[in-house]
Amino acid sequence: MSHPTAANGTAPATMRAVVVTHPGALDALEIKDVPVPVRKPGWVRIEVKAFGVNESEVTTRKGESDADVTYPRIPGIEGVGVVDEADEDGGLRPGQQVATMMGGMGRSYDGAYAQYVTVPAGQVIPFETSLPWDVVGALPEMFQTAYGSLTRGLDLKAGQTLLIRGGTSMVGLSAATMAKEIGATVISTTRHADRAEELRAVGVDHPVVDDGHLAEKIRALVPQGVDAALELVGCTVLPDTFGCVRVHGTVCFTGALASGWSIPDFTPFMIPGGVRLTQLRGPGHRPAVRCLRPPAPGPGRWAPHGSGREGLPRSGTGPGRPGRRRVRHHPGQARRCPERLSGEHAGRRTPVTDRSCLLWPRRHPG
Repeated sequence: MSHPTAANGTAPATMRAVVVTHPGALDALEIKDVPVPVRKPGWVRIEVKAFGVNESEVTTRKGESDADVTYPRIPGIEGVGVVDEADEDGGLRPGQQVATMMGGMGRSYDGAYAQYVTVPAGQVIPFETSLPWDVVGALPEMFQTAYGSLTRGLDLKAGQTLLIRGGTSMVGLSAATMAKEIGATVISTTRHADRAEELRAVGVDHPVVDDGHLAEKIRALVPQGVDAALELVGCTVLPDTFGCVRVHGTVCFTGALASGWSIPDFTPFMIPGGVRLTQLRGPGHRPAVRCLRPPAPGPGRWAPHGSGREGLPRSGTGPGRPGRRRVRHHPGQARRCPERLSGEHAGRRTPVTDRSCLLWPRRHPG
């Protein structure tokens, strides 16, 4: 039988948390004193030190998230902190640095917008770092999205050419750095020519200004087409992205910065012959067995499998200003995305170390 181990004896009876009291506008968010969650066997209670703010939490607040979301709900699909209480034989010790994300957190059960959160032990990732919490808090969901897109989504290999559409978003910048570590040639887009240096600063080989029509520009650089394309802008430009990819190349649909989650009057003949289309799903979900889901209500409308009736996926880049990612240390406090982010073999259960620091531009304005 498992016996709990706890840090500092006993957690306080109450904690501060951001609560979505009902679906609605910003006034649906309230900072409240609520009971500290009681840990169930097989779960871990974490003292939250920082958490990322994601577009999916806006979706939850608006009432447009998964059907299993009920209210009131503490949102937050990712967080970092230290173990407060865990099963004695679970391999986690009180005070150990850990990260957690997804798996229903902030949706089917209360999430990380609080001083404490309880999660299944299987989705707790231990690490060691001397980096400050505001840096570490920006990593989990962003890195798993970028890393998952490049590996599971695109199976990117050294020597291949990658197109990142939506390159100045934080996921796009992360993906560019990881792709260079893999050994790929990276083409990445921005809507503004004055942001090309930001892309070069993270190792992008060919920054390209995206005016909505990329295929001709990409074919000028790579006549046969790129091996892989990471789509972060959305379905509004997806047909054009297809035109950038070689026969037997792959497009991974991960996000929709332009809010385009569906294609009116979709037909499979929009996909060029021999070009593959896939998408990314977050951890905690079964792998999709189909590339396309059944059509959403309305004639001829298509959306990536797993995006949900509301048109927002469980992971990936949401609509909004590219590159604006905040990290909250506790309810009511926010900071800009850190200049330096770090993670060795991001997305795996390995320590986050200072030695593999990723260098980012100082500012990521929209």
